[in-house]
Amino acid sequence: MIRKMFFYGGLTLLGTGLVFGREGFSYLHTFRHHVRQTVKHEVPLEFQIERARQMAESLIPDLHHSLHVIAEQQVEIETISERVTTREDELGKQKAVILSLNRDLGNTEKSTYKYASHTYTAEDVQKDLERRFKRFKAAEEELKRDRQILNAREAALAANREKLEGLMTAKGELDVQIAQLEARLKAVEAAESVSKLAIDNSRLSEVKRLISELNKDLDVKQKMLDAEGEFIDLIPSESILEPTPQDLSQQIDKYFGDEQPKSESKNEQTSLDVAHIE
Repeated sequence: MIRKMFFYGGLTLLGTGLVFGREGFSYLHTFRHHVRQTVKHEVPLEFQIERARQMAESLIPDLHHSLHVIAEQQVEIETISERVTTREDELGKQKAVILSLNRDLGNTEKSTYKYASHTYTAEDVQKDLERRFKRFKAAEEELKRDRQILNAREAALAANREKLEGLMTAKGELDVQIAQLEARLKAVEAAESVSKLAIDNSRLSEVKRLISELNKDLDVKQKMLDAEGEFIDLIPSESILEPTPQDLSQQIDKYFGDEQPKSESKNEQTSLDVAHIE
């Protein structure tokens, strides 16, 4: 499979060289750059932002590793520091013994020395002092090395802490920048949606026209209901125009008023009317 890839790749390069000559590689480079840019522009921004978030999250293992290294260094520093303190105490005690033996040997009048119920000659004390002093210098060199190691570990710990703080700060800044990118993307998408509505607003105009017509129809219906209500709420005209008995009597009196004797009473007139009818 790999041989085939190399074979076809070689054929492509050979063909390009034959067609374009010396400029073939330039064409290939330009074509590759064009394809790369085209593919990059076709990738959605949401995908790119998610890619940036994953890249930022990839810093978390480095943070955990730095925390682990710092914890180990802290334990090691504590161990070395305890060892240095112990050796300093031991060297202090050995120094006091060496100085005491040296003072004793400085007294030339004594030929024997008694320590812890044991008697030693001056020569024994001298040899013991030499051994103690040699061991003291060796222990002092070890203490010096431990102090150097302790200083180096403390410097490394400080550097790793600074690195950790830098990583944490960078991670926080990346999170803020990614959040800002998401907010800008949402704003751009909102602006694009509004722009599309402004460019192709045929449906929007149609909906507005329909709403206007519906409002007009509702206004007409409301006017009709208001007009009908003006007549429905009135007293029926028939009941107003229908004459009452009193109105009828007055109308008759007015109509026949000139033909009746004014002295006749209403009862007599009524009798005459009844007799006339009979």
